Amino acid sequence: MAKDSIKIAIIGSGSTYTPELIEGMIRRKNVLPIGELVLMDIDERKLRVVGELCERMIRAADVPCKVVMTQDLDEALRGADFVLGQIRVGKLPARVLDEKIPLKYGLIGQETCGIGGFFKAMRTIPVMLHIAERMKELCPDAWLINFSNPAGINTEAILNHTGVKMMGLCNVPYNMFKSIRESLQLDWPRIEYVGLNHLSWITAIEQDGKDYLKTALDMGLNSEAMKNIPSSGFSKELIQMVGAIPSSYLEYYYFKNKKLKIVQETELSRGEKCIQIEEDLLGIYADSKLHTKPELLSSRGGANYSEVAISLVDAIYNDKQEIHVVNVLNNGALDFMEDTDAVEVCCVVGKDGAKPIKLEGFDNRHIIDYMRMVKAYERETVAAAVSGSEDAAMRALLMNPLVGDYDAAYGAFQELKEAHRAYLPQFFKEEANAK
Repeated sequence: MAKDSIKIAIIGSGSTYTPELIEGMIRRKNVLPIGELVLMDIDERKLRVVGELCERMIRAADVPCKVVMTQDLDEALRGADFVLGQIRVGKLPARVLDEKIPLKYGLIGQETCGIGGFFKAMRTIPVMLHIAERMKELCPDAWLINFSNPAGINTEAILNHTGVKMMGLCNVPYNMFKSIRESLQLDWPRIEYVGLNHLSWITAIEQDGKDYLKTALDMGLNSEAMKNIPSSGFSKELIQMVGAIPSSYLEYYYFKNKKLKIVQETELSRGEKCIQIEEDLLGIYADSKLHTKPELLSSRGGANYSEVAISLVDAIYNDKQEIHVVNVLNNGALDFMEDTDAVEVCCVVGKDGAKPIKLEGFDNRHIIDYMRMVKAYERETVAAAVSGSEDAAMRALLMNPLVGDYDAAYGAFQELKEAHRAYLPQFFKEEANAK
């Protein structure tokens, strides 16, 4: 990419995470010549409050770029080189419904796993596909870097249903790698990472010709848990049984009953807590003297997003050929998955995007079978989101390890579908056609 300056558009910039991204841009101001930054959101209040803080941060750091705030998607996309997607369709109140309604049916409603994550996908995929279609017309050469959750399922949909250049990302791999390096006191080991988004494992740790995975397994080493997960950790016996270090999201699968009990007994859901944190943050952001990212932001689950997202922009723009963990189509990297499956794996990232690194001789049957099972759920989830087929939706939910039961799935599906009616046009086509 030889352009002297670039245009970055952040879609969903009213998110209180956005100052993380601005911090990352400021850190790389000498290698990323950003000529224009467009902050786009449909929420006027959040766009203004968050956008004005971002503008103050940029001015205080002497980054010479034009800052535009808009509620118009086309204006944001026109001529962009990079589009960063961080949308939340229905905002946090929709997340609260995803979390609380499933509890009536004995189901976990986590925002990316189980039926809660399923409904987040139902709301998000159609909007992401619309953004991708507008990109094809307004910025056909741009890269879409998406961290709207569920990131892996969104990647599956976008790369199989549109022609845009994109990759999905998550801060879980970065945080896992960081905590493993610190726990084992290693500088820059080669770490093998295998999985789907929020269903992943570290399967090898090597440095200077020495294998540190056995050391880690003998220690029962856990990677650092995400702040947005009520974590109890994995026992040494479990880690040794798996033969790999699971990401903290695997707690929902390995300890399903315990997790369900925790959320049933918790007074406020995570979404309700996030609403409180968000309002506190917006109050802090509104201070016209503030021009740095406040510490309270670290209490959300987005730590190190700036490092992850902007380092990808840097790697593409400057053709760095660096190794990053991103969500891409498999394309032969894992011989036990389909080429069109979105997987979360180590990739070499440069001007041509992310090229997955082929994993030779992988034989951990537990991981292989778990990935295949959850991928079957993800494929049907994308089919349901695109077509509005309730049959596809039920097939998906019956294959999800956190759902499975038909009666519970059907009851929760019908109630959540009605609760999210405004954001699910694919399931209410007759209604939409009548308008």
